[in-house]
Amino acid sequence: MRGGARWAVLLAGLLLAASAPLRAQPSFQELKAAHRVSDYTLLDRRGEPLQTLRLDPQRRALDWVPLSQLSPALLQAILLGEDRRFYEHSGVDWGAVASSAWANLWNQRTRGASTVTMQLAGLIDAGLARPAGGRSAGQKLGQVWLATQLERRWTKAQILEAYVNSVPFRGELVGINALSQLLFGKQPAGLTAVEGALAAALLRAPNASAAAWSQRACGLLKLQGLGCEAVAGQAEAALLRPATVPLGEQLAPHLARQLLRPEGPARQRSSLDAHLQRYAAQLLKNQLAELNGRNVEDGAVIVLDNASGQVRAWVGSSGAFSAAAQVDGVLARRQPGSTLKPFIYQLALERRLITAASLLEDSPAQINTPAGLYVPQNYDRQFKGFVSARSALGSSLNVPAVRLMAMLGSDAVFERLNQLGLQLGETEGFYGLSLALGSADVSLFNLANAYRSLANGGVLGPVQFLAQPPTAQAGRRRVAEAGASFIVADMLADNNARAISFGLDSPLALASYAAVKTGTSKDMRDNWCLGFSDRYTVGVWVGNASGAPMHGVSGISGAAPVWAGLMRYLHQGRPSRAPAAPATVLPLTVQFDGVAEPVRREWFVRGTEQARWGASGVLQGQASALGIVSPVDGSLFALDPDMPPQAQKIRFEGQEGQWELDGKILGRGRQLNWAPWPGRHQLRLLDGRGRELQRISFEVRGARLKPGAPPSSRSAPAPSPAGLR
Repeated sequence: MRGGARWAVLLAGLLLAASAPLRAQPSFQELKAAHRVSDYTLLDRRGEPLQTLRLDPQRRALDWVPLSQLSPALLQAILLGEDRRFYEHSGVDWGAVASSAWANLWNQRTRGASTVTMQLAGLIDAGLARPAGGRSAGQKLGQVWLATQLERRWTKAQILEAYVNSVPFRGELVGINALSQLLFGKQPAGLTAVEGALAAALLRAPNASAAAWSQRACGLLKLQGLGCEAVAGQAEAALLRPATVPLGEQLAPHLARQLLRPEGPARQRSSLDAHLQRYAAQLLKNQLAELNGRNVEDGAVIVLDNASGQVRAWVGSSGAFSAAAQVDGVLARRQPGSTLKPFIYQLALERRLITAASLLEDSPAQINTPAGLYVPQNYDRQFKGFVSARSALGSSLNVPAVRLMAMLGSDAVFERLNQLGLQLGETEGFYGLSLALGSADVSLFNLANAYRSLANGGVLGPVQFLAQPPTAQAGRRRVAEAGASFIVADMLADNNARAISFGLDSPLALASYAAVKTGTSKDMRDNWCLGFSDRYTVGVWVGNASGAPMHGVSGISGAAPVWAGLMRYLHQGRPSRAPAAPATVLPLTVQFDGVAEPVRREWFVRGTEQARWGASGVLQGQASALGIVSPVDGSLFALDPDMPPQAQKIRFEGQEGQWELDGKILGRGRQLNWAPWPGRHQLRLLDGRGRELQRISFEVRGARLKPGAPPSSRSAPAPSPAGLR
């Protein structure tokens, strides 16, 4: 036996000398720097972890772990199982080589002669990796030589640290960090003696069954004088743990998918604020819980820094348990309802068509369009007569907004919205005047940045995702006049202007300055709340990613509480301040004659100021002496299913008489409210003797018949107008 061992040692030594010039070696620092992870972590602006995502589907390797942060029990088990004389040899355990050669000669089983350093050499150099059929003689010689070089230039601690961070353990798991967190659910520093033995046992048989794995781990524990009672149970529990779950706190999955890049470092910093992100996500979940039973499942939040454009919070969905958790609600395109109205008023102020004090008529309107007569309605189906532009915008009245858009021209409004970055998907002719009530699809991301331009006096700038200081004016451009933007912001911040529709005590009323607008889309499928303070712009969407309608949820009850909660959080300890007026505007005390508008100080673009305002003409639509006044023959009612059923009324007005619809008597009087039903209808007005005074036809669109329901049913729920509140 001694002769065989000598021959083996001599042969190895000769071959080692012959192969000395074959291979180069990296330094420890180079190897550590080249460590490639599969899971990348998104950090907030201060370096706090937000989200970890796996980007490499082929292998699972986590951050490099220093030797000082490894469990001593783990290291002891690895050296007992792989290299008991690790601290005694110089890379090659010649005694083990001799024993292995002799055992192979007599076909006996042996522990093996490959040291930790030799195994590390095979991991470092791809040419020395062990193929399925075993290494060739040349590969073995290269492995021996590289191991001796590592021992000369690296410390033992560096060799052991590099080994445990680079060695495959089981399946796709590479390195002790991945093994420890994914099989045992803890950091490597916390591994117990049993867990350390189980980890070390995988090095020889990575894909062993639970029983074989436990048996080998038990052998390592016995070498340490420990019992094996808990080994089998822990092995089975480890194999049952799902190895695909994300690691760490999951705060920003949607934004992480956009920002994290595998070519970057393992930890990549963003502009998010972890505390705000956490609070926004929780606030959204709480609000959705409050809306339980009203068919609301999803929501999204974005917070932008006004000055820099940096994203401070990005909540793409209501959480991992949402039916559509993977859908990013910040980027999804949906109808924004009334949230587009401020930009119509902004453009009208620029064109000097109106001032904030101008009296706009809120009365029944029938507007000719290529598709027929367009009859806009307000949320409450009531008309307010003449109201100031300030009140019309603040209270989100529909008819004044549509009339303003008709004055401006739909092409001008379409162009302005695209200049604001809303990226409307169709042509101007496709939307027509319905664009005033939010018929286009936009994303919360783009809409929030458009509102940020209002906060910045009409200047639109790019959104920033990274934590580095933003470039001064890169990408910034003026989209709207500073004066018009300031006045619109002032109107949106006026709680009194909202009183007609929302009252004085709504969630939109904050203790310090904030400009805000809500919106609700067709069928109550989406509701929104967007606004800004002096420092931040906050956008909130609430609805269903599936597009299913909510039950009785408007912007004021759905998204507004989340918006208000975030604004209070952002300005706790530092109240928001109203912006300074630009030089292009001036204040003037105004008073109104014949309308319910208080004396107040109003802002004007210079050259448009006027101290006294009065309404002329008829304030409300009056019935004529004979026949049907409203609707007119050929009317097309384009209903937006956005309001509660009780608010769904079409008003019939005319001469005193008896009203008949589609052959059925509805009632008597000069006015009658009817719950609309889709289809073509014939309306007749009869005198006291049943004689026909007038007959008209009209059509109702915007809803679907329920199976089995009669077309003339008045009790069926009809949808409400879009673009409201």
